Amino acid sequence: MSATPEAWPRPYWQPSDETIVLHFYVFGRFADELAIPAARYASAGLPEGVQLQRFAHAALRDWEGYPLKGALGELLKEDAPAAFDLAHAAPDVLVVRGELADRDSLDYLRDTLGVLAGLLDVGGRAILDPQILTLFDPDAWRRHYLVPGGAPPRNHVLILRHPDEGEGRSHVRTRGLRKFGRPDLSLRHVPDAHAGQAGMLCERLAELQALGARFVEGQPMEVEGLPGELVAHPGGGRDDPQFNNTHVAFDWPV
Repeated sequence: MSATPEAWPRPYWQPSDETIVLHFYVFGRFADELAIPAARYASAGLPEGVQLQRFAHAALRDWEGYPLKGALGELLKEDAPAAFDLAHAAPDVLVVRGELADRDSLDYLRDTLGVLAGLLDVGGRAILDPQILTLFDPDAWRRHYLVPGGAPPRNHVLILRHPDEGEGRSHVRTRGLRKFGRPDLSLRHVPDAHAGQAGMLCERLAELQALGARFVEGQPMEVEGLPGELVAHPGGGRDDPQFNNTHVAFDWPV
């Protein structure tokens, strides 16, 4: 049976020149003739601009960008060893990737996730979301993404914390907002005691951006409990290894 698609609107959408980037690896064993039951998950199929490519896993293992080796491979193996073993042993790899112009709904994401869910039903054993550095087995992926009404934006974004310049300071940032055609977030010089607050703020700002909001240079933002305003400074680019994306920087007021 097919589910009826529901619109995934972006109520705060403001047009931008940013590009939406989708990128997933599906590891498994697939029939030669691939029939994907995407309609079961309220998907109209992959949106225009997003393609599915099929590879023999053995042919990818020596590729420079092969995600199951090197630093990323070690991270994935440590974080999800069972899913890593399933992915590593799979004979086939499907790569779902594409770039789209910014748009006023998230229907493109609904449709892509529906295709990925369908691939799990026809032989998929693990899905890698490299934009959030996470490898899922089928059950974990369904719990994370197949949420009634659509998974919340937080599920699509990784929030990270690193030591920053200055004793007792942290850098709190995101990865993954390219899925929404929006820059990632960077909160610098956060006192360690406020790191939890900064993480929650990143979550709220990521949701606003996923639903279409944008920040412009010099835009002030008042946050309850802070001694001063946060001021937005967009910048960066896809070649920045911390984000693989543009980002909006905010300096934590002191």
